[in-house]
Amino acid sequence: MADLSPLDAPTDPTPDKARKRGGREARRSERAAGAQNQPHCAYIVRGIPTYDVMGEESLQKIEAAADRILAETGIEFRDDPEALALWRAAGADVQGTLVKFPPGLLRELVATAPREFTQHARNPANNVQIGGKNVVFAPAYGSPFVMDLDKGRRFGTLEDFQNFIKLAQSSPWFHHSGGTICEPTDVAVNKRHLDMIYAHITLSDRAFLGSVTAAERAADSVEMARILFGADFANQNCVIMGNFNVNSPLVWDGTMTRGMREYARAGQGTVLVPFILGGAMGPVTSAGAIAQSLAETLAGCALTQLERKGAPVVFGNFLSSMSLRSGSPTFGTPEPAIGSMVIGQLARRLNLPLRCSGNFTTSKLPDAQAMMEGTMSMLAAVHCGANYILHSAGFLDGLLSMSYEKFMLDTDLCGALHSYLKGVQVDDDQLAVDAFAEVGPGNHFFGCSHTMKHYETAFWDSELSDNEPFEKWEANGSTDAATRANKLWKRRLAEFEAPALDAGTDEALRDFIARRKAAVQDMWY
Repeated sequence: MADLSPLDAPTDPTPDKARKRGGREARRSERAAGAQNQPHCAYIVRGIPTYDVMGEESLQKIEAAADRILAETGIEFRDDPEALALWRAAGADVQGTLVKFPPGLLRELVATAPREFTQHARNPANNVQIGGKNVVFAPAYGSPFVMDLDKGRRFGTLEDFQNFIKLAQSSPWFHHSGGTICEPTDVAVNKRHLDMIYAHITLSDRAFLGSVTAAERAADSVEMARILFGADFANQNCVIMGNFNVNSPLVWDGTMTRGMREYARAGQGTVLVPFILGGAMGPVTSAGAIAQSLAETLAGCALTQLERKGAPVVFGNFLSSMSLRSGSPTFGTPEPAIGSMVIGQLARRLNLPLRCSGNFTTSKLPDAQAMMEGTMSMLAAVHCGANYILHSAGFLDGLLSMSYEKFMLDTDLCGALHSYLKGVQVDDDQLAVDAFAEVGPGNHFFGCSHTMKHYETAFWDSELSDNEPFEKWEANGSTDAATRANKLWKRRLAEFEAPALDAGTDEALRDFIARRKAAVQDMWY
């Protein structure tokens, strides 16, 4: 194999074998098909360790600060008398809507929550394991606007919502269908959750999030999951989760607590997340924001266990910063990223699954700022040990906008992170000692048997990066990554085929939706 240039690498001259393998051009076409030909894994089992950035003494100081906040300042639980009654019975100090917690109470309560659990998908091959060494990627969540290079920024519609589910389902790099990927503002506020859940069920066969915007909408979400999975199975297994936000600082609003208790009562999962904007909803110092986050999330996790011991719950976190000169929120900045690393350590000390960080940016376009900020916060998520990563793709404009092009670019990054999280495998084949013997000193490995054996699987292949010489890139139109992403999402939607759903189940879901919509008048705010 000595002294061969890459262009001279040997090919099999036998016509039958060439036809069987499809030849060089066929292999190029297969690689060009990109992620659609990649094997889908239900979730990632990390092959690299989490990173502990803070020592024991400092961690204890943060935990002690959180205990003081809980015991001395307390947390308000507004507009939920049943939650207050649960706290009173558990031994907390309830003064009106303000609840103060003796040190140790909340940690004792969350000890009944599972450190790892399965959320089932309608396709059992796509069940996700949340907790432990497992990592689950889900799209971004909650944007009122959508944008693309063709139509610009506009309010999201149900069609947009359905499109993003299709794009996620089409990629092997996602494990979860997500939740409110964008707001379908063309459907009444009090009815859109029914269409969103139905879209997740019919356009994807992966696990999904339900509605959290009102207790009755949470109940509808759980009921639709029961129709899909069967009531007996749903009563014994986690088949849906809801993502609930603290009204920071130090307030759990009744809309959230009634909804999360609805999920917990049914044995379903809750993801509980403070949204702490440093300098506005929390202190500007990272340590103070982390202590606040620990206090707020710990109280929410404990409440789910008061509702139903053993209900699955995910310890969530959303640290962010702001421009103190203008008051504008900033995302994808270094302080929240390193703060996420500490949150990971604290969640592991509580033996709770973690949702932390994501692909955050304040950029208004899928540009260099967006990718720099998004990559910083996404790497923080994978290194801090996050088990469920919401906002893995599409986040733009400080979460106000869901971008089609950014979604595809972030999907590509998710693919790269699959390889990154595998780590480095070491065995006789990977060490390639025999390949050194075959190639010898001073020669290249391009055409050796070891290279040919791993030819199609050795390296992750980007769908969107252009690795051609400058002249070829120029001849092909000098396109940038966002333009290539624009073409790719359109092709994915054109090629999409929904996974089959049992006709009887579909009819039962449609009947439930029709009855629920007929029972109430449209509300638009």
